[in-house]
Amino acid sequence: MTGYGKASATYKDKKIYAEIKSLNSKALDLSVRMAPAYREKEMELRAMIGERLLRGKVEFSLWVERDEMEQTATLNIPLMQSYIQQFRLAQEQYGIPMPENITEIVLRMPDAINKQEGSEEPEAEEWNTVMQVAHDAIEQLMEFRAKEGNALEHKFHEKVDNIEALMKSIEPYEKARTEKIRQRLVDALTTIPEVEYDRGRLEQEMIFYIEKLDINEEKQRLAHHLKYFRETLASPHGQGKKLGFIAQEMGREINTTGSKSNEAEMQNIVVKMKDELEQIKEQVLNVL
Repeated sequence: MTGYGKASATYKDKKIYAEIKSLNSKALDLSVRMAPAYREKEMELRAMIGERLLRGKVEFSLWVERDEMEQTATLNIPLMQSYIQQFRLAQEQYGIPMPENITEIVLRMPDAINKQEGSEEPEAEEWNTVMQVAHDAIEQLMEFRAKEGNALEHKFHEKVDNIEALMKSIEPYEKARTEKIRQRLVDALTTIPEVEYDRGRLEQEMIFYIEKLDINEEKQRLAHHLKYFRETLASPHGQGKKLGFIAQEMGREINTTGSKSNEAEMQNIVVKMKDELEQIKEQVLNVL
């Protein structure tokens, strides 16, 4: 959802600028700053932005620059006299010398010069120009988002493929551990020769124990989530929140697989899957 756009146009003696920025957010958080002349039209502008941008922390700025030749300025004489009087008072009370360039200093003081820009009521044609500038800025932002989105889609496919490959790489260790578990239990019993046990019952208990460690269901559910993630990613509509939910479900299956993995090699693979998934979760926030 990150993006940036800027556009401008000229209307008579005015140069109209629009700038828009977007960052990640779960909902549309729109902040608008605009020239006072267009304040009454703010709701119309907000509605247009809201139709195009569904999510994101959006900052929109609209300002106007006028031709300096068309501007008139007047000196604020009473205020300038007040500034000079305060300088003289400071000289008398504190012995501060009067600056030689007092006039230049006073002219730089706040509100010493009043600028008058004439009527600020926008005409219909002027407002159409403003809306076009805003539209052009939004288009630039959307193009920026589209480029980011294409790169992000490639990244998602890469991470999903990695998780899928890592899950398949568990299979050799999963098959070998069954015999390891059985042999470990038998070896443990042989170290206690005075203990008698029912071999049939032992086999039943081992089967029960191995079934508790079986991860076939987790693998099937994870494969389904990975497929669903790809399908949702291909959807033309905004699916950011949905992708986030699917990623959470993927995390549950990976975590359960980790809790059932009693082999160091399997646990290492689970850690790698978690790392890949964490990167997906971070980037899902960028999806509308």
